[in-house]
Amino acid sequence: MIDFFSETRFDITQPEEVKKWISEIIVAEGCEEGDISFVFCDDSYLLRLNLEYLDHDTLTDIISFDYSFGKQLHGEIYISVERVRENATQYSDSFVDELHRVMIHGILHLCGYKDKTKPQQEKMRARETEALASRTFL
Repeated sequence: MIDFFSETRFDITQPEEVKKWISEIIVAEGCEEGDISFVFCDDSYLLRLNLEYLDHDTLTDIISFDYSFGKQLHGEIYISVERVRENATQYSDSFVDELHRVMIHGILHLCGYKDKTKPQQEKMRARETEALASRTFL
């Protein structure tokens, strides 16, 4: 089950369509949907998590905590709405497209994708772009 929570003033638009789209991506990756929570927050909230759990003193747009069992995905995905807005402006993208890209980025991490090396980053980015193109609800 996919759930959306907010620690800031933010509500996702078209939540049922977004959940269905994410579920389709999970299945396309050969995985099974378990309990996945998206938590939308601000920069300070995500920075606290980054410091406490990852010992990183930097702003980021997303942190994923993976609790999966094999191919059954379980996890918490924290997204800074502030970072997403800034990134959308920086990359001349719409807020919704950047938000969806970051959401799928978190899901792909749960599916086993890595992004530490340049080839891994390129593979992740290509899959994000494919996922965005598969949306039928915008």
